[in-house]
Amino acid sequence: MSWRIAGRYFESCNCEAICPCRMVVGIVGGRSTYGVCYGVLSWAVDEGELDGTLLGGLAAALVIGYDDDEPGSPWRIVLHLDERGDASQRAALENILLGRLGGPGILRLPWVRKPSELLDVRVSPIELGEGSLRVGRAVRLRATRPVETDQEIACVIPGYDRPGTELYADELVVHDDPYDWELEGNCAFVTDFEYASS
Repeated sequence: MSWRIAGRYFESCNCEAICPCRMVVGIVGGRSTYGVCYGVLSWAVDEGELDGTLLGGLAAALVIGYDDDEPGSPWRIVLHLDERGDASQRAALENILLGRLGGPGILRLPWVRKPSELLDVRVSPIELGEGSLRVGRAVRLRATRPVETDQEIACVIPGYDRPGTELYADELVVHDDPYDWELEGNCAFVTDFEYASS
């Protein structure tokens, strides 16, 4: 089964900027700022397909939480799939992002390679713009202030080979059962991504 997706990646979590899990000038980070991490990851697929099913123009978001000190630090995730996609497009994105179809970039993702619990898959309106993300009424993220640094910063999720921009979140508001928080001034990150089956 052949597939590929590429586009823009945007995330924010409760850690302080620069997020300690980032790779900074080639040095891989470690524990989250507070030992418990919760946040939102999102992908805007500019181009992509799975065996002829076109995926460009769609988006997905993952609301996540984990505890560094829990054995295995399992990720507990809620996956939101773009309501603009039809059933086959949403299934393709779900299977890709949850690691069911393999692929070297996907298999290194924390919720794929580590223990994880999929709490729910939800179909939602998703709007991912320049420095902003909305997932229905569940998620509102805005991050417009870059962290002043001359260091190269990368994140494991889009891949350490893709440097990006570390930001301060103007707001990260999540009301998405079982997750519920409102933050500002925490870390955010933006870059591009590309995952493929081989």
